[in-house]
Amino acid sequence: MKKFLIVAHYSRFLVQFEMNNVKILQDMGYEVHYATNYKQEDMYADAPQRIQNAGVILHQVDFVRSPYNISANIKAYKQLKNLMNTEKFVGVHCHTPMAGVLARLAANATGTKPVLYTAHGFHFYKGCPIQNKLIYETAERFFARYTDALITINEEDYQAAQTFRLRGKAYKIPGVGVDVEKIRSMQVDRAAKRKELGIPEDAFVMISVGELNDNKNHITTINAFIQANIPNSYYIICGEGELKSNLQKVIDENEMHSRILLLGFRTDIAELLKSSDLFLFPSKREGMPVALMEAMAAGLPCICGSVRGNKDLIKNNKNGYITEKNTADEYSCIIKMIKKQPTMMQSISAEAKQTILQGYSRVAVSEKMGNIYRNLL
Repeated sequence: MKKFLIVAHYSRFLVQFEMNNVKILQDMGYEVHYATNYKQEDMYADAPQRIQNAGVILHQVDFVRSPYNISANIKAYKQLKNLMNTEKFVGVHCHTPMAGVLARLAANATGTKPVLYTAHGFHFYKGCPIQNKLIYETAERFFARYTDALITINEEDYQAAQTFRLRGKAYKIPGVGVDVEKIRSMQVDRAAKRKELGIPEDAFVMISVGELNDNKNHITTINAFIQANIPNSYYIICGEGELKSNLQKVIDENEMHSRILLLGFRTDIAELLKSSDLFLFPSKREGMPVALMEAMAAGLPCICGSVRGNKDLIKNNKNGYITEKNTADEYSCIIKMIKKQPTMMQSISAEAKQTILQGYSRVAVSEKMGNIYRNLL
């Protein structure tokens, strides 16, 4: 059986985003291998077992996030090179910045082709710090010469990729897709779910989903919620991260611990979305955000920042709202406006569902990825 390699720097990446691609490749008759640093998991502790249960052969590579840890990156490169020389893969699909760089270098050194790289949001983007352009754009332009398929997931990145001197060509797919039908058809007892969280049945509930880090920018919407001061309103945030204690401190200082709930890592996101009334998404940077797509599939009106990915999904305030500067003041004003106009909220919800149904489903993405694999392999 021919062997195909997927590479990313942490194992839960495959579980969260790439299981559809695994199935496509397996259905095409390939034995799928996955090179990753599964010894440094902080979430999804069961990811290695789930990967192996899916018939994927797992390989440990000591990836690190930082491009500045030279000795660690050299070690990971040598591990990848040895793996490719040993297993004789007929292709490699790499993800995440440093894993993408090292995998392309190793593939070039071992003659492994074709090489696919999915950019889940370039680290250079409109309005980014100058060092991002100097480091990440320079690197992406250089490694384009070793790339047979550069797969982008939003319009801004696709336009940038068109200017690279690729060995192959650039593609655009609508993210990793969401299971629209599953979310749309899910029946949830809103009252029971709210009771489980200690939230009144008749409350106005806002929700955010994302890691508790600087990029996800939850502090902005926490301040917006406090500023809006809507009676009988609650805000739930799903995710873990290094800023959890900082955010909790702000919540406690404003005596909002009973109304702003940090729920941590959750496996019932779709149920929580369907039990909420409004989705807040204040990220500073995105590729093609799964959390936003899932919220739209659940029919929630959404408020988000004016960044790539978001702008592909939210159009003309018909299926959601994009803030101009991503400030607490803007979120607060829109939250109060939506709360006062229930018919507007219903109209936005219907438009949001329709947007997702028109091409961002997992089925649509799988069809496009299947075509890319077949063309190259």
